[in-house]
Amino acid sequence: MTAVETYSSILPFYAVAVSLVAVPLILLSARHANLREFWTIAASLVKFGVVFLLLPGVLAGRVAGFTLWEISPGIALALKADPFGVFFALIASGLWILTSVYSIGYVRGLEEHKQTRYFASFAVCLSATMGIAFAANLLTFIIFYETLTIATYPLVIHKETKGAIAAGRKYLIYTLTAGLLLIAATAWTYRITGSLDFKAGGMFGGASFSPEAVTVLFLLFLGGVGVKAAIMPLHSWLPTAMVAPTPVSALLHAVAVVKSGVFGVVRIVGFVFGPELLHRFGLNGLLAILAGATIILASLLAFRQDNLKFRLAYSTVGHLSYIVLGAALLSPASLTGSLLHIANHATMKITLFFCAGAIYVKYHKENVSELDGIGRAMPWTMGAFTLGAIGLAGVPPMNGFVSKWQLGLGSLQAGEIAPLAVLVLSGLLNIGYFAPIVYRAFLKKGAGSRGEASPAMVLPIVVTAVLSVLLGLNPDLFFHFYSMAASISGSILGGSGP
Repeated sequence: MTAVETYSSILPFYAVAVSLVAVPLILLSARHANLREFWTIAASLVKFGVVFLLLPGVLAGRVAGFTLWEISPGIALALKADPFGVFFALIASGLWILTSVYSIGYVRGLEEHKQTRYFASFAVCLSATMGIAFAANLLTFIIFYETLTIATYPLVIHKETKGAIAAGRKYLIYTLTAGLLLIAATAWTYRITGSLDFKAGGMFGGASFSPEAVTVLFLLFLGGVGVKAAIMPLHSWLPTAMVAPTPVSALLHAVAVVKSGVFGVVRIVGFVFGPELLHRFGLNGLLAILAGATIILASLLAFRQDNLKFRLAYSTVGHLSYIVLGAALLSPASLTGSLLHIANHATMKITLFFCAGAIYVKYHKENVSELDGIGRAMPWTMGAFTLGAIGLAGVPPMNGFVSKWQLGLGSLQAGEIAPLAVLVLSGLLNIGYFAPIVYRAFLKKGAGSRGEASPAMVLPIVVTAVLSVLLGLNPDLFFHFYSMAASISGSILGGSGP
């Protein structure tokens, strides 16, 4: 690995702060919808621009760092735009632009109440997500991780029905409990190492562990990040949270919350414990078993869901564990595939949730059994849905095929056949629970009028679907995701890097 240069830059702080600055502007514009939405779009564009400015440096081996506040020697709130952080931040900030445009069409189409709170909460969520991406150490990570938990709560309960309030309560119970586990694990880590800084390849160095101690510490960390990553049996909050508005579901599944969970899993695997320690105590094997079981069980549960968003939710649970499985296998291709699937799943799944929201706004249909002929009524929407569905099944030329191929190759590199079998079976199950939707949409007749949702909703749907195709044809297009994923994988396995 080439040497990495770390330089001081305020850009990571700006990436976090932009949407926070927008929050008071959004709140002050409560009576002026156009102005409020202008601040939302402007903040999303500026945030993405700031993150994009960090990309050339990362590709050249330069990492931007910024210290917010040094609490005591060795303990600081600090940001570092390492390759993994920039990789994740590009995905989240880029998709926030499209989610913001889509949200305008959604809330206006349904005349949603408390739209100002909705957009303000969204902005805080994206600020927290940037903080998670650029956290230089565990302390900073925890602060932004818990900020994301709190900021998402108003979005989950947005409808303020009994079901929404119950879903929000369940969400908080799961995620705040996970936060306590993460804090305990972090304190224990600091006691062992005297440091909280992430390090590619692991931060424990030559620390001496008993098998019992390292297993308990690993389980504490896994409990801390595994809830948002929806690893079974820690997943049930996620389908319940589908009571939220569809753009919130898209935020949960593709942009921020669950992606922060799997981002955390990879941070813990590659930048806290490291491959050598995990292999020595067989902890990666335990993680692989949990991930494999989650993939299959979630896929089977998806078959039982008539509600479209619930079916998509269980699909998300399964696909998140693709990322966890790739991290657990700890081979070059599996780690590359794991990281690529963070990006690829994001574009495909946000497409599907956008489609579900467009159907609901236009025709108020929520269940798969109600979708007969919807493809003829909404050809652009359901055409995009079909692309996203076949991509999640791993069919070329969609980007889902690229990450699945790398995960399968990584399974063989690790000398493991069982994970490859899980991936193949999961692909078949994906086809099984998506095919009836596409069949009903295009091959069954349905009564009713024809017409798409508003352009503000259809345009983001088309863009994310096309992006999924383009990244399947050229995984390095625009953002160099493939190159960055391979570089990050090499830094973890090589034990060097920022």
